[in-house]
Amino acid sequence: MVDQATRIQDYWRDARSAMPELPETPPEAWAFGATPEHADELLALVLAEIKVGTASSLWDYDESGDPLPVVGELSIILDGSGAPRAVIETTAIDIVPFDEVDEAHAYAEGEDDRTLAQWREVHERYWRRHSENPRGYAPDMPVICERFRLLLPAGPTTSPGPGS
Repeated sequence: MVDQATRIQDYWRDARSAMPELPETPPEAWAFGATPEHADELLALVLAEIKVGTASSLWDYDESGDPLPVVGELSIILDGSGAPRAVIETTAIDIVPFDEVDEAHAYAEGEDDRTLAQWREVHERYWRRHSENPRGYAPDMPVICERFRLLLPAGPTTSPGPGS
């Protein structure tokens, strides 16, 4: 069985064949969501270009010590099994309190009915259950609202089917 690092290297080689301007070194690879099923659901929205935004807890970044996302940063998005499936580029970053996230960002995340009320309900539940920091959730917690664009969908070297 091929390990994940090899799959990512192979995927990145194929991605660079499709887009030679990509850097030689693969960017960070990660999956949306907290479960394999959620990762697959959110990936499908990314591949359909419905999901063009995501939100993260600044407190989780503080806890993990991971660097904050930056505009222009590339990411390889994994599916629920850990297979690389897409390349995205971060296009905007705003850090705002949870209770100040706006309708436009909720809509950009592309989930469910895309309303702010639904976004708040789902994200509060998510951070209460899956937060990486001891503070978990608070109405005024700092949230990293990230926008991105899809550069490459799954299988960048696959050829278009008949009639494409």
